[in-house]
Amino acid sequence: MENQPDEKIRILYVDDEENNLQAFKATFRRDYKIFLAISAKEGEEVLAREEVDLIITDQRMPEKTGVEFLESIIPKYPKPIRLLLTGYTDIQAVIDAINKGQVYHYLTKPWEEDYLRTVIKNAFEVFALRRENEKLTSSLLKANEQLEFLLRQNLLS
Repeated sequence: MENQPDEKIRILYVDDEENNLQAFKATFRRDYKIFLAISAKEGEEVLAREEVDLIITDQRMPEKTGVEFLESIIPKYPKPIRLLLTGYTDIQAVIDAINKGQVYHYLTKPWEEDYLRTVIKNAFEVFALRRENEKLTSSLLKANEQLEFLLRQNLLS
C-alpha cells in the first residue's frame, strides 16, 4: 500500500536534544514530510495543527517520557503509528511502550539509517492498511444500510 505519489509520509519526531532533531531532519527531509518537537508539549501542539502518519519519540525527556507522551495522546490521536527511540536499554520502558503507548516498534540510539527507513516503510504500510480497512468497513456498512432499506421496501409492497 503506497501513499499518493505526490504525498510524502508525515512524521512527527519528538526529542529533547536539538542535535538529534536536526540530524533526523537532515537525513530524512527529502523522503518524508518531517515535523519536529523538542518536548512532549510541543509534540501535542504539532499534532493539534498537523496530520501525521507516524510519531517517533525519544523515551527519556525531562517533562514526560516518550511512553507517557504516547499514552497521553492516544485518546485524541489514535491513528498515527508510534515508534519509541532510546539510547538506553530499559526493559520496563519496552514493556510500558508496548502495553501503554501502543508502540509499533522500539528502536535504539544511535539509529541506523537504512534500518530506520525500513521500519518507517513497514510502519506506514500498517497505517495505510488500517486506513484502507476503515474505508472498506464504512463502505460495507453503507451498502448494508441500503440493502436493508430495499429489503424493508420490498416487504412492505
